[in-house]
Amino acid sequence: MKKGKPKEKRVARTQIMTPKEAAKYLGLHLITIYRLIKKGELPGFKVGGQWRFKKDLLDTWIADKIKGNTH
Repeated sequence: MKKGKPKEKRVARTQIMTPKEAAKYLGLHLITIYRLIKKGELPGFKVGGQWRFKKDLLDTWIADKIKGNTH
């Protein structure tokens, strides 16, 4: 029998991405990311004056684009 810490359920954490990471994840150029932000099309938020993106919201945005939704 193995002694040690009991197994704990890991809480799923949402990955937060920089614009550069989001561009790589989405397969877009960094300039395109900033254009989409300016148009209000890409879901993001500012932290300390810098843009950040939640991976799960980007996944939802992609799914909406595939379905043909514009928002």
